[in-house]
Amino acid sequence: MRPDDWYCTQDLTGFLAHAGGFLRSRPDLHTVALTVTESLRTSGLRAYGDEPPVFGVLEVGGQVRAAYFRTPPYRLNVTPLTSDEADSLAAHLIALGQQVPGVLAASETAEAFSAAWRRHTGVRGTVTQRQRLYRLGNLTVPQPVPAGRARIAGKEDRELLARWYGEFIDAVGDHAARDAGGWTDSRIAYGGVTLWEGEDGTPLAMAGVTPVVAGQVRVAPVYTPAHLRGRGYAGAVTAQVSRAVLASGVRELLLFTDLANQTSNSLYQRIGYRAVSDFTAYDFRGSRGF
Repeated sequence: MRPDDWYCTQDLTGFLAHAGGFLRSRPDLHTVALTVTESLRTSGLRAYGDEPPVFGVLEVGGQVRAAYFRTPPYRLNVTPLTSDEADSLAAHLIALGQQVPGVLAASETAEAFSAAWRRHTGVRGTVTQRQRLYRLGNLTVPQPVPAGRARIAGKEDRELLARWYGEFIDAVGDHAARDAGGWTDSRIAYGGVTLWEGEDGTPLAMAGVTPVVAGQVRVAPVYTPAHLRGRGYAGAVTAQVSRAVLASGVRELLLFTDLANQTSNSLYQRIGYRAVSDFTAYDFRGSRGF
């Protein structure tokens, strides 16, 4: 595997024309690439920051084998790779002078790329988060269902959603998250957040969903303010948005959890979500501008 088997571009349209079929061939494992590129396509290339995104494709014998993207200043995201492919990607990025502050990928790929990056640069990667990707099987509503009801968030909820989203990204340490205002406006525009509210109309928890891409939707984020946790609100609102997505005709529902959070992992399994693959995030710190 050679570094020049990789192709790099800042042209999103060209990237999707070249690699879109490959990404759609496994919408579960490629869910982040699919949803982020859809956000960039619909909201503009500055949706995640001021610097232009970078995209790449590995093509061997006329067939796409892998793809990557990065929305500076955030981590590299890459589809599953062999060890040789990970090594060639590291060499490819270094030859281009690309800065790589970290990587997020399926765990074996992330480990292989981190090892390759260390071989080429001397920079050791540090694990910052371990995640698990789940797919919904048979939906089960957790019992007992708390008092209240679900409703789609609207423009009148903008301030609340922005505040809760900010609290959520602070809690999970999601350094690749969009700014709260931009995220809120985009979600409200397509009805992408559901609130669980009490009988008096007070919002108690929220669950978001990504737009439909390649026949799949990802539930993200799910958030309950700290003082309201442990009362079943997160389970109720997650079950409700999952039911609504199924009713719309979508059959592929996904979500990520932080493996360090045993409460959320247990909750989603009770709702009917089943493990697909584990993912790992590495951060790189060191010399040579990488």
